[in-house]
Amino acid sequence: MSKIKVQDGTEIYYKDWGTGQPIVFHHGWPLSGDDWDKQMMFFLQHGYRVIAHDRRGHGRSTQVATGHDMDTYAADVAVLAEALDLRDAIHIGHSTGGGEVIRYVAKYGKGRVAKAVLISAVTPSMVQTPANPDGVPMAIFDEIRQQTATNRAQYFQDFTLPFFGYNREGAKVSQGVRDNWWRQGMTGSIQAHYECVKVFSETDFTEDLKSADVPVLVLHGEDDQIVPYQITALKAAKLLKNGKLITYPGFPHGMPTTEADTINADILAFIKG
Repeated sequence: MSKIKVQDGTEIYYKDWGTGQPIVFHHGWPLSGDDWDKQMMFFLQHGYRVIAHDRRGHGRSTQVATGHDMDTYAADVAVLAEALDLRDAIHIGHSTGGGEVIRYVAKYGKGRVAKAVLISAVTPSMVQTPANPDGVPMAIFDEIRQQTATNRAQYFQDFTLPFFGYNREGAKVSQGVRDNWWRQGMTGSIQAHYECVKVFSETDFTEDLKSADVPVLVLHGEDDQIVPYQITALKAAKLLKNGKLITYPGFPHGMPTTEADTINADILAFIKG
């Protein structure tokens, strides 16, 4: 397996296929680089070099007890990008991975990043605060933490229903998709997953979005039950210097999997545009 060792000795697992302009995929909570299967194959077949890593504590990376914060996540990506000498790269992030992308672009992307894509992303901020009054109440994130810490196996199975919109009337449920999400989640560290809830819910990406100098595509489903698009995508697009927003009626949080044909085509058009 391909791994790199970052500053604190944590080993970050990654996949690196193909040649051409690199596309780096950043997964969401509590998953792994395997969540990008449909994108990795699509862009590989279109002549791109595709890279996907497992965030520290997730998937096949080290189940380390420390470094579960967005600055460290972005720093880990910077080490990977330098080790693989990634330049003119496209960075694509889903959910928590969207936050990781924009933090990386803001802090380390100069001279290395060509464009970025934020899909169902947690940017600019999720949790309800006096400064973010229409955010998600902290009680919701406390429940996610509590269930992750004490009931992870069952909770992760149940979580796939709203994640993919499978709880909607008429939804065509794929048991394989649900099983694959659960498999990825259970491969990672329960402690890393617990700590990451604070990261995706409380990190403020406002300044990262404002400082991004590269073109950024923001994609979000209007039926996202996990990360509501009204408090994320709509706000994020307004903060970007060079942002483009596409929202999709009826699409769920997990739309890179359930609506891959549409999402992949729109990303490809953005990359080529």
